[in-house]
Amino acid sequence: MQPDAQLDRVFVALADGARRAMIDQLSKGPASVSDLARPLQIALPSALKHLALLEAGGFVRSDKAGRVRTYRIAHDAFSGLEEWVSQRKTQWNRQFDHLAKYLGEDE
Repeated sequence: MQPDAQLDRVFVALADGARRAMIDQLSKGPASVSDLARPLQIALPSALKHLALLEAGGFVRSDKAGRVRTYRIAHDAFSGLEEWVSQRKTQWNRQFDHLAKYLGEDE
């Protein structure tokens, strides 16, 4: 998979408030689809679509026991996003340092 394609999936997953709320809820522990849908007042099929996007973004994993599918936060859920942000932060800080030197602010 292309790194940019995975990064796109990460941002798509985080682009919706309902999905971010699901991540917040899952940070407290595993939950079933109905447990995740209930506080958001959304139908189970809608919750499943949101969860599929979160899974594609690498934020959640699921297990199925009988008829119940349980979701949990992936242990490395934010590592790719953190790395991307860190690289951009380093790059931007370097550019700001060059600009400050150019403008004579370090004197």
